[in-house]
Amino acid sequence: MSNSAKSLLVDTFSRSIDYVRIAVTSRCNLRCSYCMSEVHEDHFRGDSILSKQELFTIIEVLASLGITKIRFTGGEPLLHGDIVELVHKAKNAGITTVTLTTNGLLLDRFFPALVDAGLDAINFSIDTLDRELYHTITRRDEYGRVRDNLDRLLESPVIPVKLNVVLMRGINCDDIQRFVTLTREHAVTVRFMELQPFDDNQIWRTGKFLGADKIQELLKSSYPDIQTVRGHATQYFSFTLPGHKGSIAIIPAFTRNFCGQCNKIRITSDGKIISCLYEKEGLMLLPLLRSHAGREEIADLFRKAVIKKPVDGKHAARDSVRTSMSEIGG
Repeated sequence: MSNSAKSLLVDTFSRSIDYVRIAVTSRCNLRCSYCMSEVHEDHFRGDSILSKQELFTIIEVLASLGITKIRFTGGEPLLHGDIVELVHKAKNAGITTVTLTTNGLLLDRFFPALVDAGLDAINFSIDTLDRELYHTITRRDEYGRVRDNLDRLLESPVIPVKLNVVLMRGINCDDIQRFVTLTREHAVTVRFMELQPFDDNQIWRTGKFLGADKIQELLKSSYPDIQTVRGHATQYFSFTLPGHKGSIAIIPAFTRNFCGQCNKIRITSDGKIISCLYEKEGLMLLPLLRSHAGREEIADLFRKAVIKKPVDGKHAARDSVRTSMSEIGG
């Protein structure tokens, strides 16, 4: 199946939707303090999770609608036993760009197979390069394995890599220089991200938020020769340093100056279509799949979801509360 045609999904604000994030699981093998509490309640029962075949059907329908990019997320997507097959399916369906967001803990098991399946890029989530602080943030003593996997990935020229670093005031700001140092020898994009209010009510209200403007201030004070480059979409603030192979970006994940350019929708692991990160109630896709609905009926539900997409999600859903990012996908 080819999706060479232009996306057939256009919202009421004339934005062409060509990118879908699919959360293949809500489970995670870390317990980051800004995401999931140690005793996080798993709202999704086994029979309410999308099966491999249901995910295959979704991918085929998305390809027929002109979607050009799919990112597999979670939870931790490498906990899904069929992740390699899902990547292969997406590439074979005609999806141009297939990517993955991972915490890297299991990457050594899957990386060669993912590359063979056609994976185009990886976003690697890691918030510190300090062993003890990693343990504090994630509540798991796994820094050694994660760092080994990161180093292998950076040394591999096979696919592009972005590092996602959630910056928190008074916690990991001292790591900025360590991450920037990685861009000297590696063609990696380090993306410093704002904290978001989806954290099982753990630290959002404790003054740990660090805005994009302050992150930019810290960068420029540490690196007076930093150069601003033209950014795009979420990487609106992008920078390079002379003599560095990689680049730096700031993602205003909460202050969100990029909603007007948003080209994505999301699918949760329990089969909801979410038109916006801040939308609490999505459209239920799972019942259609379980009733063996036709492809056109499924496609119609995606069209309805896109029509629901607000021009500015955070302000349109200011009273919406989501317990954890694992419930919607990173």
